[in-house]
Amino acid sequence: MILVTGATGFVGSALCAELEARGLPFRAASRSPRPGCIGVGELGEATDWSAALAGVDRVVHLAARVHVMKERAADPLAEFRRTNVAGTLRLARQAAAAGVRRFVFTSSIKVNGEETQPGRPFTADDPPAPQDPYGVSKLEAEQGLLELGRSSGMEVVVLRPPLVYGPGVQANFRSMLRWVRRGVPLPLGAVDNRRTLVALDNLVDLLIACLEHPGAAQQVLLAGDGEDLSTPDLLRRVAAALGTRARLVPVPPALLSTAAMLVGQGAVARRLCGSLQLDLGKTRRLLGWTPRVGIDEALRETARDFIQSGG
Repeated sequence: MILVTGATGFVGSALCAELEARGLPFRAASRSPRPGCIGVGELGEATDWSAALAGVDRVVHLAARVHVMKERAADPLAEFRRTNVAGTLRLARQAAAAGVRRFVFTSSIKVNGEETQPGRPFTADDPPAPQDPYGVSKLEAEQGLLELGRSSGMEVVVLRPPLVYGPGVQANFRSMLRWVRRGVPLPLGAVDNRRTLVALDNLVDLLIACLEHPGAAQQVLLAGDGEDLSTPDLLRRVAAALGTRARLVPVPPALLSTAAMLVGQGAVARRLCGSLQLDLGKTRRLLGWTPRVGIDEALRETARDFIQSGG
């Protein structure tokens, strides 16, 4: 039996659907009880997981306090630590005590850092360099889990994905879909960067591989689509998936970054203009894994869902 936490979220709901399609028994858990989903309350150091863990031998932990653009907490790091560190380790300790064999933790590429230099992608074994409270909390959770795995014998797998897209995607990716579909001129035509993304189908497939493959135990692995895109290339391929053309204006990236900083959007400009590449060599080598779907197919599915949902 597989326990999936955060089962009603973007990734969790897709993972549960795929586990069901493959005939793999699972139990879904979320903050509040819902049909087919056990409620466990807030994720923290006092959460009682005993009912959710009964009969479980593997866990995929997706529940977390997620990274937000406009943080309102007075002490963001304390809030992230309460949920992402203390809450995660509370679940893991109870899982080990209950005899769970494998614990798959969905972390974030933010543990590695925010940006890569040209031709120097992040690897799974690079020294961590998180630059915000969310990334710090994910790193601390990883460290605690791997130590618990060594002391308890429970197999821990850490998976660090980059930005995830697919049917139902929200936030900035959905805004990009909306801009492209409406034909909004975008000042990104001169950007020359490379970024790794991961399609929802590919991430779900990799999570299941992490649950099952013996080579994943006690490893930190990276996720991705296996093809890196520049921001202009991504916009053109999104436009093709939407059945339109991207309207790209070639504004020099330095000018774009300066303008963005003046209006308080420097972080957004860095993501649009900077590179963030991931080397999937370790994931491929240890698990024999290759991405299940290509980027264009995944973007077509994303665009179809976006249009059908009234985007």
